[in-house]
Amino acid sequence: MKALLTGASGFVGGAVLRRLLAEGLEIRVLHRTGADPANWEGLDVELVVGDLTDGPALDSAVAGCQAVFHVAADYRLWVPDPRAMYAANVGGSERLVRAALDAGVERIVYTSSVAVLGHYADGREADEDTTAQLEDMIGHYKRSKYLAEEALRALCREEGAPIVIVNPSTPIGPADRKPTPTGRMVRDAAAGRMPAYVDTGLNVVHVDDVAMGHWQAFTDGEVGERYILGGDNLPLAAILTRIAGLTGHRSPWLRIPRRLLYPLAWGAERVVRLRGRGTPLVTVDELRMAAHKMYFSSAKAERVLHYTHRPAEEALRDAVRWFAEHHYL
Repeated sequence: MKALLTGASGFVGGAVLRRLLAEGLEIRVLHRTGADPANWEGLDVELVVGDLTDGPALDSAVAGCQAVFHVAADYRLWVPDPRAMYAANVGGSERLVRAALDAGVERIVYTSSVAVLGHYADGREADEDTTAQLEDMIGHYKRSKYLAEEALRALCREEGAPIVIVNPSTPIGPADRKPTPTGRMVRDAAAGRMPAYVDTGLNVVHVDDVAMGHWQAFTDGEVGERYILGGDNLPLAAILTRIAGLTGHRSPWLRIPRRLLYPLAWGAERVVRLRGRGTPLVTVDELRMAAHKMYFSSAKAERVLHYTHRPAEEALRDAVRWFAEHHYL
């Protein structure tokens, strides 16, 4: 079976690539010009240059494929100009699915996010039926992923697109090369650069378990359904304490009220805008998101897909070890 994979140069996409090759699939990788090839160097894959805004390139990329794993996304929690993010995450996803439909692709696995789901103010676990509205989405990344999932679910209902949706929580683990926003947090904590924290919580999952969940969604998922691929729900303070235990640094000791950080976030965003490059140390949207504990249940995936996840400590340990071995610390 030949499968097209998008996003292979990224953190989750690289893990999915390794899993699909282990399952014996013939893989065609769609990548942009200048993408980091580290995730596929030395592997037996077919490479096709193109991006999600290039219709003819997508038509060529899906030709002859029986499956599509659409992992690519513009994942940034702050952007000076969000138009490119919407063009890739929303328009590009819809364009790719239409190309796959025209090519007769049998199954599409789309990587969404728990960011599009609702949450409970009291910290209870949310699931696939905990709905949210567009106005509940904080920031352009969440809004673009919400709109993308809505567009693809409509293609399922109205045009018979064979899409199975997976919603990873907070993947952590090895080979977070860029790194992702979460990876930067792990890296900085491992380097002893995070003495303070805010009161929030995350669902931590090993990136390789997320990759296996993609394969299980392909083999056992129901078209039109979505499945949370998550792990352990932990307060941020507990996550940082576990990282400190792995590295020998002091555990974070200062809990900062979010409201005190807003002036810093406004200033950081302004400095980056004036420079025209870089990423703010902290953003307003990050602080707004931190107001809620992002706790989720993977019970549906466990029941239907036979999905499992390892303890969060293993994800943190593997991430810290990889960052250390590759001189990120």
